[in-house]
Amino acid sequence: MSEIEDRLDELKELGLYRRMRMVSGPQGPRVVLDGQPVLLLCSNNYLGLADHPCVREAAADAAMRWGVGAGASRLVSGTMTIHRRLEERLAAFEGREACVLFGSGYLANVGVVSALAQPGGMVFSDALNHASIIDGCRLARAETFVYDHCDLDHLAWGLERLEDGQGAVIVTDGVFSMDGDVAPLAELVALAHEFDARLVVDEAHGTGAVGPGGRGACADAGIEGEVDVIVGTLGKSLGSYGAYAACDDAMAAYLVNTARPLIFSTAPPPPAVAGALAALELLAAEPRRAEKLQANALALREALAADGWDVSGSATQIVPLIVGDAALAVRVCEAALGRGVFAQAIRPPTVPAGTSRLRLAVMASHTKAELRAAAKAIGAAARACGFQPGAADVPAAPAPPAAPEPRRSIAAPEAPAPAGVFDGEAFERAA
Repeated sequence: MSEIEDRLDELKELGLYRRMRMVSGPQGPRVVLDGQPVLLLCSNNYLGLADHPCVREAAADAAMRWGVGAGASRLVSGTMTIHRRLEERLAAFEGREACVLFGSGYLANVGVVSALAQPGGMVFSDALNHASIIDGCRLARAETFVYDHCDLDHLAWGLERLEDGQGAVIVTDGVFSMDGDVAPLAELVALAHEFDARLVVDEAHGTGAVGPGGRGACADAGIEGEVDVIVGTLGKSLGSYGAYAACDDAMAAYLVNTARPLIFSTAPPPPAVAGALAALELLAAEPRRAEKLQANALALREALAADGWDVSGSATQIVPLIVGDAALAVRVCEAALGRGVFAQAIRPPTVPAGTSRLRLAVMASHTKAELRAAAKAIGAAARACGFQPGAADVPAAPAPPAAPEPRRSIAAPEAPAPAGVFDGEAFERAA
């Protein structure tokens, strides 16, 4: 075990060591963390529905009616009445013909991307896409072109080099999970049409959080009907666990027959599905929840900006505070905890080297007073660690090169890959 211990020591020296913290009680705006009461600013429970009485009751009732587990995969005996009900309701929410439930957002992205990006084809993936999308590219064994973050010129440059008849898939986060910025979705639709490519948008951090009625970034851009697959999660704004792919009927049938994580995984548990269904009904009945979230996010960004932080890159409930150095990010996180605020430090490989940060996540259940006080506490914590807010000379997202060049690159599954082209099989061998 010496090499394992040596590696752990190395991670500690680099400021990259991680440990699990214990939250006592539900995921509310305030929690008890490792025995200490704190304001929670790093939960994805954006609408505060994870502990809503109606959601809890629905999950408990489902456990009594259908049991705790589904017992089998979706294609064996795991598809139950409650699964079908949620799929139908989600399809209507997304304005699509069909919806397919998956066990998690990770499984959904891996399944959708790998099913659509066939061998011999090309998948075009944003450089800051989530790790699950990167792993979907790996599983597909297709050639993958990683375009610079939200750089439409670089993406078009790659698309222009497709061979005749070579299938193409463009895949992007809608709201980027570490930077809080939104993909240029209308322009991506135009490129997909121009080059006859399929478009997949991961709305994990958009569903319930942005757009009219919380229907996501695609709805906000008015292009939801022009996206081949919208991937959403049940584990963030909807307060439960699981995920879905919203699409047309033919695509749904194709995913059921080809998406390996769906075919070979046990179906989502009935209590989680019922809880998500109750949360979705609450969102539909009370769209002001999403508006409250957006208003809270604006209040936090304004308070942070007033204290000197550069938050100009975020337009959503996700607000990154870039400090650069990984060890420094951990120190600021701990100092903020000492002031009663839990704002998690995010370091490589989750974000590019040199862009370690505190990733703040707002909830609709926060009060504006809490958020303004948290901004002051985090600023004081940073200064106590010798860091002046806004002093990090790094962008939240790496700037694109002046002239994009093709280059082969290998990326760890959780690391945002540098721009360029890499071969799927070489990627697998290197990993």
